[in-house]
Amino acid sequence: MISQDKKTGARTAALVVFALLCCAAVEARATPRQTPQPAKGAAAAGGADHCHQPPAAAEAPPKGNAAAAKPSIPDVAVTDQNGRKSRFYTDLVKGKLVIINFVFTSCTNVCPMQGANFAKLQAALGDRLGRDISLISVSTDPLVDTPERLKAWGARFGAKPGWTLVTGERDEMDKLLRSLTGGEARRGEHSPVALLGDFERGAWVRAYGLSEPERYLQLFANLNATPAAQPPAGRN
Repeated sequence: MISQDKKTGARTAALVVFALLCCAAVEARATPRQTPQPAKGAAAAGGADHCHQPPAAAEAPPKGNAAAAKPSIPDVAVTDQNGRKSRFYTDLVKGKLVIINFVFTSCTNVCPMQGANFAKLQAALGDRLGRDISLISVSTDPLVDTPERLKAWGARFGAKPGWTLVTGERDEMDKLLRSLTGGEARRGEHSPVALLGDFERGAWVRAYGLSEPERYLQLFANLNATPAAQPPAGRN
């Protein structure tokens, strides 16, 4: 026979376990599920990794008049991979169809993928490269990315005339990158983003920077049907 004390103790222990399980269930329901966040790679400590994720708005084609969405591009001084100095808006963007991406030469992750992506696009464009559509790679690390480094980096992917890689003074590049990406010049994590379109007439789109060439060409075709906005002048 089991004593009354032992029966009471067993019942008490069972009730305690039951109560703990109930509390745990309630807490689990009350605590919102946390979405895992990507680790802050070496960039947080000054490294050269990117976050290989599509941007939040991977493709945001303009609807109707695109003037409200169009960035105001500063006409900053830049230097290309051949040492030629120019104005970014006046000489590289104004009146042209362009696709712009953002890279730095010491990156070993996403930037080479973006370089290979542009190489495929320039092959798909053929003799249209530089005539109908120009490619521009903007350095996000101007303190390191000299014209010589950009030229060597572009050569890895067979960059041809019509694909321009640019760097410049830090404060000038900060202005440019703030207008195009919302950030400033630095090495580190960012999603692969491309900006396509005719910025002068206000027809442009933000796209995933590792899209296939066919997708980019389709986006350009769609932009041709976009009503033109009032073109603002580039600003200093």
